Amino acid sequence: MPHVIVKLAQGRSEEQKDRLAGEIVRGVTSILKCEENAVSVAIEDVPGDWMGKVYQPEILPNWDKLYKKPGYGPAK
Repeated sequence: MPHVIVKLAQGRSEEQKDRLAGEIVRGVTSILKCEENAVSVAIEDVPGDWMGKVYQPEILPNWDKLYKKPGYGPAK
């Protein structure tokens, strides 16, 4: 039962989020060989301070768990 959570900087349209959720479901069902009704996708808009709200509390402490790491980081 895959559940995917996507956090986005605020500002994407509902159409973009619907399309993204559809593509995620297609990828998950194709790769994991599960039924579409087994997959759920949540999309969370993150207003404002991405580094403080997502990068520092969620990405950095879980660096070793990321299968795709971001190509950005805190300013040096």
